[in-house]
Amino acid sequence: MSESHDLRDVGRFTVGAIGEPGRRVFYFQVFADGVEVAVKCEKQQAQALAEHLERLLDDLPHDAAAAASAAEALPPTELLWPVGSISLGVDRDERRLLVMFEEMVEPDDEGELTAEPAQVRLRISPQQVQAYVAQVEALLATSRPICRLCDAPIDPSGHACPRLN
Repeated sequence: MSESHDLRDVGRFTVGAIGEPGRRVFYFQVFADGVEVAVKCEKQQAQALAEHLERLLDDLPHDAAAAASAAEALPPTELLWPVGSISLGVDRDERRLLVMFEEMVEPDDEGELTAEPAQVRLRISPQQVQAYVAQVEALLATSRPICRLCDAPIDPSGHACPRLN
């Protein structure tokens, strides 16, 4: 069974990527309670999380005028496990957004889970959300260019566009 974490005093929450565009491994990274926790994710998960967190900010009082700088990620010490599902919540009393990552666990041959999925639970401030969103935007800006004909990514070695056949 993988390790779970319930992180209350988050100092930094961000997303990072290792490798070249087109072959990158993305990860969520949290520094809290004196530990670093990093879990593997998909680029689409990071992007969707940014969009949903930004919408949830409307439920919290915060200074929307302050521009946040991107919360850059550090190379992770270890990627604990891949993220399967993400759950969100709002704690209005504490003025925090709640995020829970759940481990992707593969079922056995009979379709049964062999272990309980691990979880990382964290509470982040509106400022940390804004810094996370800025980091996602910075990462997406370094993605591969998109073909204007078929909307597929173009690799550095070229692109065989199906629309030109």
